[in-house]
Amino acid sequence: MSSVAVLTQESFAEHRSGLMQQQVKEEKDPPTYEEAFPALPEKAPCLEAAREPAGPWSKIRPIKASVITQVFHVPLEERKYKDMNQFGESEQAKICLDILQKTGAHLELSLAKDQGLSIMVSGKLEAVTKARKQIVTRLQTQASATVAIPKEHHRFVIGKKGEKLQDLKLKTATKMQVPRPDDPSNQISGTKEGIEKARHKILLISAEQDKHAVERLDVEKVYHLFIAGPYNKLVRELMQDTGTRINIPPPSVNKTEIVFTGEKKQLAQAVARVKKIYEEKKKKTTTIAVEVKKSQHKYVIGPKGSSLQEILEKTGVSVEIPPTDSSLETLILRGEPEKLGQALTEVYAKANSFAVSSVSAPSWLHRFIIGKKGQNLAKITQQMPKVHIKFTGGEDNITLEGPTEDVHVAQEQIEAMVKDLISRMDYAEINVDHQFHRHLIGKNGANINRIKDLYKVSVCIPPDNEKSNLIRIEGDPQAEKELLELNSCMENERTADLIIEQKFHRLIIGQKGEWIWKIWEKFPEVIINFPDPAHKSDIVQLRGPNNEVEKCTEYMQKMVADLVENSFSISVLICKQFHKNIIGKGGANIKKIRKESNIKIDLAAKNSNSETIVITGKRANCEAARHRILAIQKELANSTEVEVSLPSKLHNSLIGAKGRFVCSIVEECGGVHVYFPTKGSGSDTMTIRGPAQGVEKAKKQLLHL
Repeated sequence: MSSVAVLTQESFAEHRSGLMQQQVKEEKDPPTYEEAFPALPEKAPCLEAAREPAGPWSKIRPIKASVITQVFHVPLEERKYKDMNQFGESEQAKICLDILQKTGAHLELSLAKDQGLSIMVSGKLEAVTKARKQIVTRLQTQASATVAIPKEHHRFVIGKKGEKLQDLKLKTATKMQVPRPDDPSNQISGTKEGIEKARHKILLISAEQDKHAVERLDVEKVYHLFIAGPYNKLVRELMQDTGTRINIPPPSVNKTEIVFTGEKKQLAQAVARVKKIYEEKKKKTTTIAVEVKKSQHKYVIGPKGSSLQEILEKTGVSVEIPPTDSSLETLILRGEPEKLGQALTEVYAKANSFAVSSVSAPSWLHRFIIGKKGQNLAKITQQMPKVHIKFTGGEDNITLEGPTEDVHVAQEQIEAMVKDLISRMDYAEINVDHQFHRHLIGKNGANINRIKDLYKVSVCIPPDNEKSNLIRIEGDPQAEKELLELNSCMENERTADLIIEQKFHRLIIGQKGEWIWKIWEKFPEVIINFPDPAHKSDIVQLRGPNNEVEKCTEYMQKMVADLVENSFSISVLICKQFHKNIIGKGGANIKKIRKESNIKIDLAAKNSNSETIVITGKRANCEAARHRILAIQKELANSTEVEVSLPSKLHNSLIGAKGRFVCSIVEECGGVHVYFPTKGSGSDTMTIRGPAQGVEKAKKQLLHL
């Protein structure tokens, strides 16, 4: 070979630059005999392995490689692109890279001495098959050929749902066109090699079908049933005995041809036997017509034609039923004269075995007869599963259909149920202004659902867009009284608008609706509507009974007055360095001020430079808290701090029993604070903090001690 190209996505750039500049190297010297045929080893490893005793791993089945490799050759005369000098930039290289990206297969292209192209494709089976098909289509010149086979064989080439044809195209890398029924040829296009393979496979399929024959026998439609036999038993036995496929058109198809397919000898036997049955039946068959009500035809037919098959099996007589869309009531019976009487009896028995009846019941009562989730009807249908019960919307009757005895029993049960329901139920229609409907329903349907559950009634309220005032109640009459009472209450309702600054809305509602729920618990009949925050409105709407709305308005006004009173705020400037002292250890100082003054104190964050402390609450309480905070700052501003170094071994003696010595110094020196280092720290430094005079006096006393 004169050159090799291995295409991967990573190496494509190298091909573009490198292969253009490099000249094709001269061929290497042919290998020596020893290089081509190296000596075999003294012992065959596979033979030694075979002698080894079978271990636990010997039962493991070898795993098939998931990667396969296929190599195929494209002769020079069939190559589309014959210039390999500029391979890196050629159209052929671009096509190969495109195929690699689309299929995921690995490609190696080699140029042989005869300038033919050898292509090795590696990867998973599916990827290799797709890549091979694309390479053949895009890199190899295409040819076409025609294969002539009988048109009856076309369907065997195509296969079920075209699967066989698709498989053939993929394996031979060709395109195939199956012609119309009047054209016996098959058009194939692809490479010469692929065409030859496809032609061979098609001819094999056709040759296989040549062993089979097809024959059509014209038999009057009325005798098809006799040839098929009851439940198709006769035709199945015939197919099993002769190995021939027999296709009898169904009753719904207006065709008289019976088609036989199979080997010629066996097919001839099948045709002969069918002809014999046909001729015998034609000689012996007599026809009679009987009148049966159209409504009873379905009972003569039975589920999926089971009754007709049963009559045929018992008597050997076929029964022809007029089409459903026909108004004819005449049934045609065909069979041997001595059997027609028996068949006629069977037909009448089937026709009269089923009955249709109806029960009068107001349409509004139907849902109560059916019951919740069909419970009432289920009791009847479980006892008599063959009875079909039909309810028609808007009609005041119920239709029952099924076996005569079962229909009578079901009818009695439904009539008893209707009588009982009418004695204790009624329906009524009341007029309620549609603007009150949503209040009648209640929040999440609370009011209406309570009435429904309490009285087991159905309440039909028209949708808002209909603007209808009519409400229909079906069931216990007591429900009507309660709905009218609710309506009366709503007519006495009033709406009040309460002006509350929007900044207080969130406070009235509370966290997670805590406060508004308390208001609703206190005034459950009042509906409170807050405006959308985006509307910037101060109007809060209250709706409910007149007295309750007034009480709720007074309560909320008082609540707002308290909020206004408690919303007074003042700001105090305190040096940032003193904020921690105002907070105190563990927040002790600030908690104490908040609790005693009943106010809210907000300090700036630690990382903020702001010195402002905001106090919120009642005016008097805010002022008192402000004085206390300023007093702390003043006290801290007059204080000083000194450090005294004394040997740590003396610290316990200076503190004294239960802090006796240090406490006396603190009291005597005007409220100074003495801080000793932590026990075990090894530090000698003590800190004294407080008023300057007191600190100096405490220092002298400690040094004296």
